[in-house]
Amino acid sequence: MTSNKLWKIRPPSNLTTRLAGETGLSPLIAQLLINRGIADKHTATKFIKPRLADMIDPMGLKDMADAMILIIRAIERGEKITVFGDYDADGLTATALLYNFFSAIGIHAAFYIPNRLGEGYGLNIEAVQKIAKAGGGLIITVDCGASNRKEIELAQRLGLEIVISDHHQVPQDFMPCCPVINPNQPGCRFGFKELAGVGVAFFLAVAIRAGLRDRGWFKNRPEPDLKQYLDLVALGTVADRVRLLGQNRMLVAAGMEVMESTRWLGLRAMKDVADVHDAKITAEDLAFRIGPRLNAPGRIGDALMGMEILTTDDPVVAKDLAFKINAANSQRQGLERDIFDQILYLISDGGGIGSRRIIFFGGYAWHKGVLGIVASKLVDKYYRPSLVFNIQNGFAVGSGRSIDGFNMFQALSEFRHLFEKFGGHSHAAGFTLKKENLGILEEGLESLAHEKLTDADLTPAVDIDCEVGLCDVTFDMIRQIRSLAPFGEANPEPCFLARRLQVLDSRVVGERHLKLRVRQGNEERPFDAIGFGFGEKHPLNGKAVDVVFTPEVSRWQGLEGIQLKIVDLRPAL
Repeated sequence: MTSNKLWKIRPPSNLTTRLAGETGLSPLIAQLLINRGIADKHTATKFIKPRLADMIDPMGLKDMADAMILIIRAIERGEKITVFGDYDADGLTATALLYNFFSAIGIHAAFYIPNRLGEGYGLNIEAVQKIAKAGGGLIITVDCGASNRKEIELAQRLGLEIVISDHHQVPQDFMPCCPVINPNQPGCRFGFKELAGVGVAFFLAVAIRAGLRDRGWFKNRPEPDLKQYLDLVALGTVADRVRLLGQNRMLVAAGMEVMESTRWLGLRAMKDVADVHDAKITAEDLAFRIGPRLNAPGRIGDALMGMEILTTDDPVVAKDLAFKINAANSQRQGLERDIFDQILYLISDGGGIGSRRIIFFGGYAWHKGVLGIVASKLVDKYYRPSLVFNIQNGFAVGSGRSIDGFNMFQALSEFRHLFEKFGGHSHAAGFTLKKENLGILEEGLESLAHEKLTDADLTPAVDIDCEVGLCDVTFDMIRQIRSLAPFGEANPEPCFLARRLQVLDSRVVGERHLKLRVRQGNEERPFDAIGFGFGEKHPLNGKAVDVVFTPEVSRWQGLEGIQLKIVDLRPAL
């Protein structure tokens, strides 16, 4: 039993005592905040208690004023408005947010979600033509559009107005020809750059509501409470794996509170099928239970089901859709597992990874909807940038996922001449190219990765906040840790190291999860520990191990206990 990960234990900070004294926080929480780059009272207070009052003015987004002119004019003239979204959880929640908002202010908007398998990501020519034939008017994109200049120009030639709202990195040759609301576009001075697509859509809705209020729209109409839409923002933001800091942390924290008593019947139904019944919703519930289910229909080809469940006002329909979405998620898991196993066989049959810096695999009839997940699993297993693609009709369509130190979007940009289209950000991207260009791309990316990545870069690290004894692990400690939630990208759950734990019992539960009972030294109290995906480490009975873990409260038949959620383990030194 060995660990191939580098354990990095953060040293105690000499600022801990001062920060604890200034804030009234415990030394443990002060140290955890310092580990996350927060060392002053003002920033610590805002982190611990994020407030909607700290929301940045939406008008600070470049082009927001121009977008408002088009949108409010369309509303006042009764022109048709179509919200054009994306098929993933971020795009679906963003589309549903604006669609539900327009409905609440008395505007019957339409929506368009492209089919992942037939149309792909973003605006496309056929979709624009369909929208024009259906009555034209105004298109508002969400979570897409920044790289669709050709389609934007077509829409304008067909007499459509268009507003782009997006959060993805923009191409180097980006030259907007319509209002573009994207904090990452050149010249945008908005104070936070890392919103998800649904976050940008929320800021847009806030601005629209303010503009309509100024024009007297709500004198004889009810004004929607946009706080009630924050559960959609939380779900899309967490599912898109953006950094949960700053404005994102504020929106997600507020949104999780709203979700506990959500007004959206579809979210209630999805919580039921996902077995999310705890009084407190967590970011983990959104990331691993609800988010994958909302993503599933779009991955296998029917994202409209995701829109229907987020917009229905019929509880019977919501319940039926939730069961269908749950079935789609099971189907998605099977497709993903099949492709992943094929790639593992190809790697093994080829003699392993060797000196390769890039994992690059494609196949025929590989389901395009799950390629991104497979790429993510390859990154988790091999800790290398991974690209997975399906080959059909002379084209390769795929997804890439990356690690710190290798910006996937910038890497693909180096070979933009090879692509029919591509887009994304530092850790994830999608692409389409001709089959004959695959060899050139693989060779070029491999060469680039050898330039950018050292052997150290390819060794996954476990960041450990501090070393503790099991006697320190109490319910009060867990309560203090929860004050740092929501956890996610850039704010991971705190990890602790406990040394020389004696394994009293070891067994495998489920298909591949490790269940331990451990004790440290002369402590009378043993602890349960669970290691998801660590089943291959069994058996460990009687052995001494060092364990990196996050403490959590376990509940069983009405009883509460403390459980160690294993992050990594190795033989005791």
